[in-house]
Amino acid sequence: MSQPQPTITDHQVKHLEMIQAIITRLGNGSFLIKGWTMTLAGVFLGFAANRSSWRIAALASLSIFGFWLLDAYYLRQERVFRALYEAARKPGTSVELFSMDVRPYVPTVRWRRVVTSQTLINFYGVLSLVNLAAAAWWLLR
Repeated sequence: MSQPQPTITDHQVKHLEMIQAIITRLGNGSFLIKGWTMTLAGVFLGFAANRSSWRIAALASLSIFGFWLLDAYYLRQERVFRALYEAARKPGTSVELFSMDVRPYVPTVRWRRVVTSQTLINFYGVLSLVNLAAAAWWLLR
């Protein structure tokens, strides 16, 4: 005879929904950051092209780097909350009901792995290379 599978309560489901809402907001924030990055990088490169100035293009690199770090922060927070979600979703979990305390999961998500994640490298790395190539082109002209 098999043992009955433990189930989760309605309160636990509500707790998971709360955590998922935070994860969704963090993902939306990351999306907005990428939009602002593209906008500002385009503005800087437009000014740089208009004035043929490598210095203005170099300024774009600073904004790209700053947004890269901000986006990495959001991605790290998202991963930390996903770890909380994973722990809270298990029946009989030790996670306190309705707790949003992510401190136990913070050490499991390393900054370096987040900053160099494939999605951030693909977006910010390519944008940085394009920007640096444009700055070098105006510098060498």
